[in-house]
Amino acid sequence: MIRKKIEQEFDVIDLTGPQGNAFYLLGKVKNYARRLNMNGIDAIDIQNEMMDGDYEHLIEVFDKYFGAFVILER
Repeated sequence: MIRKKIEQEFDVIDLTGPQGNAFYLLGKVKNYARRLNMNGIDAIDIQNEMMDGDYEHLIEVFDKYFGAFVILER
C-alpha cells in the first residue's frame, strides 16, 4: 500500500533508538533553537545546562525548552 505522507504537528524522537543518544539530542538543540527563533536564548547555554547532570537531566532540560514542539518517546 502506498499512502500520502502525513504532515506531523510535532517532531518525534525515539529515546530508545539512535536518536536517544545524548550527542544527537545536544546536536538538535542548535537546529531547534534556530527553527523556533528562540530570541534571547543561546543554544550553547541550553547545551551547557543539559550537560550539567546525568542523562535524565539532559532529556528533562531538552523537554523544558523544546517539549512544546518535540515529542520524546521511551
